[in-house]
Amino acid sequence: MLVRISRSRPACLIPLIALVVGPATPLASRTPPDARVVAPQGPVRCNRGEQDVRATGIGRMIRKAPVYSNLPAPSPPPMPSHANAQEVVVSAQRVNPTMQNVPMAIATATSAQLEDRERYAGKDVAGIFAVAQQPVSTFSVDVDTGSYANVRRFLVQGQTPPAAAVRTEEMLNYFRYDYPAPEDRNRPFSVSTDMALTPWNAETRLLRIGIKGFDLKREQRPPVNLVFLVDVSGSMYDQDKLPLVKSALSLLADRLSPRDKVSIVVYAGAAGIVLEPTSNPAYVKAALDCLEAGGSTAGGQGMELAYATARAHFIKGGVNRVIMATDGDFNVGISSDEGIEAIVKKNRESGITLTTLGFGQGNYNEAMMEHVADVGNGNYAYIDSAIEAQKVLDEEMAATLFTIAKDVKIQIEFNPSVVKEYRLIGYENRALAEEDFDNDTVDAGDIGSGHQVTALFELVPANAKGWLPARHFDANRTPPGSPIAESDLAWLKLRYKLPDGDRSMLIERPVGASLARAAGQPHGDMAFASAVAAFGQKLRGDKYLGTFSFADIRRLAGGQQGYLREEFLKLTGLADRGAAAPAN
Repeated sequence: MLVRISRSRPACLIPLIALVVGPATPLASRTPPDARVVAPQGPVRCNRGEQDVRATGIGRMIRKAPVYSNLPAPSPPPMPSHANAQEVVVSAQRVNPTMQNVPMAIATATSAQLEDRERYAGKDVAGIFAVAQQPVSTFSVDVDTGSYANVRRFLVQGQTPPAAAVRTEEMLNYFRYDYPAPEDRNRPFSVSTDMALTPWNAETRLLRIGIKGFDLKREQRPPVNLVFLVDVSGSMYDQDKLPLVKSALSLLADRLSPRDKVSIVVYAGAAGIVLEPTSNPAYVKAALDCLEAGGSTAGGQGMELAYATARAHFIKGGVNRVIMATDGDFNVGISSDEGIEAIVKKNRESGITLTTLGFGQGNYNEAMMEHVADVGNGNYAYIDSAIEAQKVLDEEMAATLFTIAKDVKIQIEFNPSVVKEYRLIGYENRALAEEDFDNDTVDAGDIGSGHQVTALFELVPANAKGWLPARHFDANRTPPGSPIAESDLAWLKLRYKLPDGDRSMLIERPVGASLARAAGQPHGDMAFASAVAAFGQKLRGDKYLGTFSFADIRRLAGGQQGYLREEFLKLTGLADRGAAAPAN
């Protein structure tokens, strides 16, 4: 880990810079008696190239580097993620001259192999359920949006994304829909339902469930204690990684109020505190500007230190959150997904939540990023551009930071006299057992201020032709029904806890069968949501879409206004043109 300090040029103003090497230590004992603080009071200035200042020893503050001449040099920049085999050998030879005689046959890293280092944890498309045998569907809400931005990155680069990288629920929840707002913070949701004919299957119907969270006014928002946990390892060197991290987190710094405070923890081969808590956006942005990439990746150590920092400056009744910005490529110390998950689980009970922001490509570990955000009672986003950073950390800042409900679960029970078969589109990694719904110890998704959640079910009416074949024995057959005679198509339940609560509360309501009788062609928001769902499922290879094409999806979406929706229309065209060349 390397930090460079200069007192002569006002390149970066930081009230206190401390870099800690080794396992995280209690903040009260972080500075041993023999450590020398570079700037105990007032700002210091950093300027790259003037003077090297390195950390040494557990818990020591910054010291001058010349005494430690045996410390390893910073790691070289990583090789380009799209390098061919010859470029890989040349780059390696520049770093290590002893490789000059390495045969080309040994260096077989290709662009595709480098891209294969990206890790995803996608599940197969969910199957069909017969209501007579399994009438209840239970799942955790999902307000993550990272999959959509990551899919966009692939398509813009001329590739079809891996099916495992596509989560249709995150595609749906990337966009805002016209749901009514709740009026009471103590009952923090509105619940909406509507239905339309399915554009890709004349025998089925689409049921949309829309939930909108209470939107806290600015004066109602509690103070925040944020710890920016920034990966500054060598793998973060690329322009779409650390440079984008710095500009993204700077946007959030500009939204601070005098009651808020931000600390910055970084990690490469070790972890360190770069910025003690401050409410001054200029200090935050100056500290971010000083960061440079180099070294290996001790992500577990960084997380331990970030949580310790958040605990030391905990705001009772406020928002206490770690915001981790990384490509997820941990390779020193605790590096497995299970090990990182254990750290997050251990700390979440203290009231400190976790947001993960993913960056970059080639070695991106989305599987870890998405999972630990869920475990940490937070949310996950992928930042592929300055525009996406503005959306997540500026325009949707309140939804990102201020939780209005936690452990939010949805359960719907279908009436077999009205509905014969169903499938939930997406949410495969959010499925819960039926008995988990009433179990308050089962973790589920959290919803932030003003957040929306959208879920789509594809249903087969009782008298329509379904996906499943007829069964031989009478007792196993779906009983005949008459939708006209039934008043309820389903019973919908939503369970949640308030942010500081341990016991859940319940909202329940019927879904009228009149929705099925009145279903027509989708239009407006319903048409657009249907198009987004079809887009995600098409990219996943969903066999139940039949011959529904990307061109059909584009037509279904219709004319749209606004940058994000207009961009979606362009992405359908890119997907159509690149459909024959899927990424690995």
